[in-house]
Amino acid sequence: MPHIDVGDQRIEYSVVRGQSRRFTYFRFGPDMTLEVSVPRGRKVDVDRLLTERRAWISREFRKASATRRILGPDHVMFGGNYLRIVHVEDGREGLAPDEARGEVVIRTSDRRGVRELVRRWFLKETSSYVVRKVRESAPLMGVRPSRVDVREIGKWGYCTRGGRLSFSWQLIALPERLREYVVLHELAHLLEFNHSASFRRRLAAVCPDYRARERELDLIVPYDRLSLG
Repeated sequence: MPHIDVGDQRIEYSVVRGQSRRFTYFRFGPDMTLEVSVPRGRKVDVDRLLTERRAWISREFRKASATRRILGPDHVMFGGNYLRIVHVEDGREGLAPDEARGEVVIRTSDRRGVRELVRRWFLKETSSYVVRKVRESAPLMGVRPSRVDVREIGKWGYCTRGGRLSFSWQLIALPERLREYVVLHELAHLLEFNHSASFRRRLAAVCPDYRARERELDLIVPYDRLSLG
């Protein structure tokens, strides 16, 4: 595969014909290979374009290298560690994680069913974690949520004015320190329903390094982009 050297970075790239008739697009795939999508029906000097975009390529490569994706083509993050996905074509659907071997065996008749089986697995494990963590942490903060649930939401966690706490089913993918941070963040909202200085003081009282954990959380790329409520 051809490559471009940017400083001490060796970046492999592939050239494909895109849908556009005018524009060339650059993007990094999950394997960190740069895809150059050139216009249909036009001759393009790819070498010249790569030279012109060298600074952008270097910057985006560093940024993409720093992120960690929860689900890739052949791996899934669980508890902050990656497990290799071993897909077995089998009509008897099932999922069996083996953390000691660093893999999870997923049986489906169609590989497109992998995501759904991972979702069910994560939903069960996240629910168990959240119930335990909220039970442990809420009394220490002097709060009591009206309800706690795990579901498919557009945030890592969310708190309503009525005291309901909701968490993303993807939470169990995170390392323990980040899972804990999300739970403490939402519990702190039961004391301060905002992101004011007072809220940050409440959060810092139980999670002194919360800013560092926030930065770490920003480097995790879920199935769909999530934020904190």
